[in-house]
Amino acid sequence: MFKEIAELINKNQEFILTSHVNPDGDSIGSEIALHKYLKKLGKNSRIINFSSTPSNFTFLDKDNVIEQFEETRHKDAIDKADVIFILDTNEYERLRTMAPYIKASKAKKVVIDHHLGFGDNGFDYYISDTESPATGEILYRFLKNAGDDVIDKDIAIALYTAIMTDTGSFRFDRTDSETHNITAELLKFDVDPFEIYSEVYNKASIGRLHLLGRFLNNITLVHNNSIAYSTVFQKDFAETDSDEYAIDGFTAHLMSLESVKLGILITETKQGVKISFRSKGEIYCNELAKEFGGGGHQNAAGAFTNGAKAEEILKEVIKKAKKYIK
Repeated sequence: MFKEIAELINKNQEFILTSHVNPDGDSIGSEIALHKYLKKLGKNSRIINFSSTPSNFTFLDKDNVIEQFEETRHKDAIDKADVIFILDTNEYERLRTMAPYIKASKAKKVVIDHHLGFGDNGFDYYISDTESPATGEILYRFLKNAGDDVIDKDIAIALYTAIMTDTGSFRFDRTDSETHNITAELLKFDVDPFEIYSEVYNKASIGRLHLLGRFLNNITLVHNNSIAYSTVFQKDFAETDSDEYAIDGFTAHLMSLESVKLGILITETKQGVKISFRSKGEIYCNELAKEFGGGGHQNAAGAFTNGAKAEEILKEVIKKAKKYIK
């Protein structure tokens, strides 16, 4: 498939790159790396996302190339694109209001992703590797296949960030020898692991710490202490002067409890209710997420519901979650 995608790139000129709502380090890093590669080839490339870029990943976009989707501003560009790359998701729904315009575009749609639950969905090409811990790792293999001189320092920084963040700083289950070999190769481009980690994780505001305090105080254990959950409401964001991006990484605290096999975070957003699932071992939280219209990995998944109250969703989630604990 790498060869087919390379040929598709060579034959076309107008490219658009996008990713899922509320982008993370893997999606932003993958977008930036692929964008820089396309620009090297003399292609016209634009990154257009539904959501704004979280502040802790703006260091990857020093040239401010990432655009936030506006219908009147971007619909013509999407319609006229030759190729649209959809990175780090395999679901149109996760592109939110961009989805109908991308579906309607005559552009070839290419998915590069590592999540479970892939369906045809009208994509023209796809590279799907559910064994990869990050989309950035798949993209690394694609760029290496394209030539030994393709990756430079900027691309290496973007790919390293993608892999580091989606592996939980190299501690999640699917982190293997290939992952470490790839990051070792990226470090040869004068990538500074401490600097990247600091950019991503060491720039918290006092508001985020206050929000974390509320989240920790709200943790509740149920089902013989095997399920831990907590909630974050809009009033919590307002009263701590923080935003929805501030909850990134909160679920790790749920899973740090020894007895917990399944962790759940319910977040009330302005658009609806976000549900984040984390699990240990053979607890398939992606199957639980599917019951709420979501998906993801075996041990990390999520879902989003419109027009529902957080308290009602929480009751339903806890009720369904119990059957997944063996």
